[in-house]
Amino acid sequence: MAANDPELAVRGAVSDAELRTLFSAAWGDDSGTCWAPILARSLSWVTARRGETLVGFVNVATDGGRHAFLLDTTVHPDEQHRGLGTRLVRAAADQARTGGAEWLHVDYEPHLTGFYAGCGFRPTTAGLLRVAPSPGSAR
Repeated sequence: MAANDPELAVRGAVSDAELRTLFSAAWGDDSGTCWAPILARSLSWVTARRGETLVGFVNVATDGGRHAFLLDTTVHPDEQHRGLGTRLVRAAADQARTGGAEWLHVDYEPHLTGFYAGCGFRPTTAGLLRVAPSPGSAR
């Protein structure tokens, strides 16, 4: 890690406003999510800050047993392609291991295959079922 790299914090303090700003910059959508109840049930999460500014985040959910799930891996566009995402994922994997998980799962879009392979993930076959209506669709 270089001296000017963003600082990672396990279970770092983070506000809804900060996460919304980060998600909006990275994904174009702040989702309006209220994070306190999500983080209260998470195994862990990792924040990355450059100074006071949140520039990265990843959440580690759990089934309470052998499985943990990597969610919401996000790096601010100004910080991408510098290794921060990999650092976040590795720190999250350490938290999953420390928390007793045997497996860490992640879902991702095809264009992220190389990134997650570089973090040590191997592709698996999985299924996905939408159980809620799509945003904007009639019930």
